[in-house]
Amino acid sequence: MAAMRSADVVELLGRVPAFATLELSDLERIAQVAVPREFGPGQIVFREGDASDTCYVVRDGHARAIRTHGDGRTITLATFGPGDIFGELAMFEDELRSATVEAVEPTSVVGVLGPDMRRLMAEHPEIAMRLVVALGRRLREMNERLSRQSFQTVQSRVAVVLAQLVEQEIAAGKSPTDVLVTATQADLAQLAGSSRESASRFLAVLERAGVISQGRGRLVVHSPGSLQQYVF
Repeated sequence: MAAMRSADVVELLGRVPAFATLELSDLERIAQVAVPREFGPGQIVFREGDASDTCYVVRDGHARAIRTHGDGRTITLATFGPGDIFGELAMFEDELRSATVEAVEPTSVVGVLGPDMRRLMAEHPEIAMRLVVALGRRLREMNERLSRQSFQTVQSRVAVVLAQLVEQEIAAGKSPTDVLVTATQADLAQLAGSSRESASRFLAVLERAGVISQGRGRLVVHSPGSLQQYVF
């Protein structure tokens, strides 16, 4: 990957919700210690149980967090697109990774070593305070989302997940219509906490309604706004 200009790294960091409360000077300090990296499709960024020494921000492409159960089933816990951060707890402490993250397609990221981030927070305590505020807000939003999902139907959960993936693509610069989503039916089912069969039946409903089209591993959302009709 071509070297990124410091201004480009600052712009990327500024799109990360966890860094939303930081000042420009804070982002510039983080950009100074950020390191660009690339991963090919299926390449592992880190594995569950690894030491957590780096957090990553996606520049281009997509990655997913997965966990493999003892019976061999693999569950997708989350997906990450441009502007998303993962492994962020490494900024604060060296805990073991709670999941495996792999690239879904060619993916470029910038990584920030935990020790570098902790040194910056020690030298500039205001960075630590702003990060705690931002991460606390993110935790509240996550708890609220989980609470809502516990009362939603399968079709509602799948529609919400699909809408979120579409938002990621649009945020990455894709057209707001005919959006190609880089997720399989199994991925959507896992993210929505449903069986693949239930998710597949609902996707067939969306296809008959003209909201999406599917074929050969492709899922295109023609009318993203229509997904809200299926959220209850």
